[in-house]
Amino acid sequence: MSTTTEYLLLLVGCMLVTLIPRVLPFIVVRSFAVPKPVEKWLSYLPVCIFTGLIVENLITATNTGMQINWNVLLATIPTLLIAIWTKSLLTTVLAGVVLMALIRFFF
Repeated sequence: MSTTTEYLLLLVGCMLVTLIPRVLPFIVVRSFAVPKPVEKWLSYLPVCIFTGLIVENLITATNTGMQINWNVLLATIPTLLIAIWTKSLLTTVLAGVVLMALIRFFF
């Protein structure tokens, strides 16, 4: 595959479109103080996003209705216990990935 100027410009444009919304809020918030109620509200966002990602994979829609993905549920329960015990996002994510990999390998 040959690389053209148009392709490189498209790649740089896509990079900027992806980078700006992710970096700009941090730059803006750094310049002023966020009120305590807003800061408390923002602290719930990681939990909400994490829950949304889990539920999206845990419950699947079929032609006959909703169905639980038992492999995901089998990985979710110990991962939640690890999250409660360690209170570490990194440990929780790593445990979830390893558990899901093991379940997919054996089942």
